[in-house]
Amino acid sequence: MSDVASARIQHSALEVLRIFLRLGLTSFGGPIAHIGYFREEFVVRRRWIDEHAYADLVALCQFLPGPASSQVGFSIGLMRAGYAGALAAWVGFTLPSAIALVAFASVGGALAGAHGAGLLHGLKLVAVAIVAQAVWGMARSLCPDRARATIAAVAAIVVLTSPSSAAQIAAIALGAIAGLAWCRDAPATSAGHLEVPVSGGTGLLALGAFFVLLVALPLVSTQVHLPGLALFEAFYRSGALVFGGGHVVLPLLREAFVPGGWVSDDAFLAGYGAAQAVPGPLFTFAAYLGALAKPAPNAIAGAALGVVGIFLPGLLILVGALPFWDAFRQRTHAQAMMRGVNAAVVGILGAALYNPVWTSSVKAPSDVAIALAGFVLLTAWRAPPLVVVVAGALAGMAFGAATS
Repeated sequence: MSDVASARIQHSALEVLRIFLRLGLTSFGGPIAHIGYFREEFVVRRRWIDEHAYADLVALCQFLPGPASSQVGFSIGLMRAGYAGALAAWVGFTLPSAIALVAFASVGGALAGAHGAGLLHGLKLVAVAIVAQAVWGMARSLCPDRARATIAAVAAIVVLTSPSSAAQIAAIALGAIAGLAWCRDAPATSAGHLEVPVSGGTGLLALGAFFVLLVALPLVSTQVHLPGLALFEAFYRSGALVFGGGHVVLPLLREAFVPGGWVSDDAFLAGYGAAQAVPGPLFTFAAYLGALAKPAPNAIAGAALGVVGIFLPGLLILVGALPFWDAFRQRTHAQAMMRGVNAAVVGILGAALYNPVWTSSVKAPSDVAIALAGFVLLTAWRAPPLVVVVAGALAGMAFGAATS
């Protein structure tokens, strides 16, 4: 590689790191809100990826096990600046919340009092505005006719009426079938560029590594009694078997850590509460568990094992799927299916806007006012998300103090 090309890639990777580090510090609200933040940053503002390609990417990550929002960010970094960009995106988005949760594990405590509770509540209301903006923008682009609007509505109904984590996958599958039946005659649209610097051979190696580790780690950890290996295996297994987002990993991690005595039930629940209060991916809860795990390794070493172990399977299977995904989505029938899938994704986001985003955040008329103000700032005034995050946090503190 020439020095010029190397400098260009390095510059791009640093650019990716800077942007994702800012997102990692400000993206409150969980994986659905993160998809809204990413859309605003990379589709609307920077135009690194178009609306249809972004929706296709979100649909792929919804299908795969692992943390969907982190997989979307990893893919955007990969497309922008190669493997260095992918690593920069993952580190930037993951590191802030991982550090915050390790600090919480080290010193204990949490935001207390009316001001602290109000700040956290204000950040949850910001997530309402962010998700509403994403649903509004994507619906206008991806559900322009009766057929796709109907697919979105059915997908929302499926997700809202089923408590199963498989409901999202079922909704996307139904969207693909409905798209093939109803959307073949829709006006042709550009599929967008989803070109990634990953060869088919590399993709197959990544898929192979995913399955080999999933099978081999439990076998080796029972024969080779190394605490660090057993800890890594527990995180890897949990990350590999999660469909449906970060909250679904909770029972898997509890089953792995609490009965075995690595952490107490009270400590587990306290850490999960803290994970809701920090920005970035919920999977960084693994850093907290790794830091507290007994016996050693714990502290920084345990946190590192936790973060790498829980994210690795989702990133491996993503790298394995990406080389084949773009070729698939260029086919005529595949485009019809993806029209239906994209509409279903809008429905899934709409359902998530209600539950859990709205139901867990909006409790009073003042909450509606704060969320509505954030939505107007984002959509009508085009305010940067960081400004809305700060304004929402301050408003939550003010109302929290007034009602205490």
